[in-house]
Amino acid sequence: MAGPTLLTRIASVLLHPLTPEDVLGLLDPVRSSRQLRGVVTAVTRETAGTATIAFRPGPDWTAHDAGQWARIGVDVDGVRQWRSYSLSAPAGADPEITVSDIGVVSGTLVRGTKPGDVLFLDLPEGDFTLPEEPRPLLMLTAGSGLTPVMSMIRTLVPRRADADVVLIHSSRTPEDALFREELAELADQFPGLTVHHRYTATDGRLDLTTPADLEALCPDWRERAAYACGPAGLLDAAEALWCAHAGEDLRIERFRADLTAGVAGAGGRVTFEHSDVEADAPGDVPLLEVAEDAGVAAPSGCRMGICHACLTPLRSGQVTDLRTGEVHGDPGELIQTCVSAAAGPVSLAV
Repeated sequence: MAGPTLLTRIASVLLHPLTPEDVLGLLDPVRSSRQLRGVVTAVTRETAGTATIAFRPGPDWTAHDAGQWARIGVDVDGVRQWRSYSLSAPAGADPEITVSDIGVVSGTLVRGTKPGDVLFLDLPEGDFTLPEEPRPLLMLTAGSGLTPVMSMIRTLVPRRADADVVLIHSSRTPEDALFREELAELADQFPGLTVHHRYTATDGRLDLTTPADLEALCPDWRERAAYACGPAGLLDAAEALWCAHAGEDLRIERFRADLTAGVAGAGGRVTFEHSDVEADAPGDVPLLEVAEDAGVAAPSGCRMGICHACLTPLRSGQVTDLRTGEVHGDPGELIQTCVSAAAGPVSLAV
């Protein structure tokens, strides 16, 4: 037991101020004790404005379940930004995300990512997953809402002879339909998958104010476990239809951003998500001090906004920069907790 410990100490002395892990990170970009990473292995153009990005994650990655999502970090103009993306690869495979060119971060990923690039990662999350017991399924999706469902289809249909899945997917035109060719091939190869495309530019939107449209495509829809993912209008309509005609056997995946504007000096309730701790924060006290007072082991360094050692992902809410009084914050933004105060309710990934 003494041998490795002695070698580690010698290596630490010789490499100072680097650590052995830092040197390993230079040799393999996904190795890091400080931040989970993944190296991009392939970029596939799906449509004119979307791309699937495959990556090999570091050793601390946890294999995802079909339908889950993960937060992905990318540096934009020198600032690390985080966004949540559904994982489109089947469970057990190396992860992939399918991204639409909407917004700064997604646009950077779609237009600028290439094999060999490094992404920053959080572990997979989410309970929009397949049922534990085999059941007939109905998948109702639109646009990029197909992404987590595609992970489910890729996981279930080729692996189970008893799979029974009906997919109803809406897109503007055939050219905008994600995974259209792959879905056609899967439906031809596996009788357990039925795919219905609705192209809203020519067919109009699926009408869910009554069961008629749904019954024409899937007569036994009430007997199936249903999943819906897509724009808010589709999900609200589906929720109302199921509530009125089919009970509660519908699972919905929504993606929401906290759009509530912060107020300088307001303070608020702070949630430290990884530590499962909540605390009230005055509007003029650094979040780092709030964390420490609450017993949360938050990263820190100079404590004056210079070294950036305290950078922490903002999950939701906004903060006040105590140096300038500016209120700012987007989900995924890295904030300096030593010079940031709560400008309303805040959630931090620490």
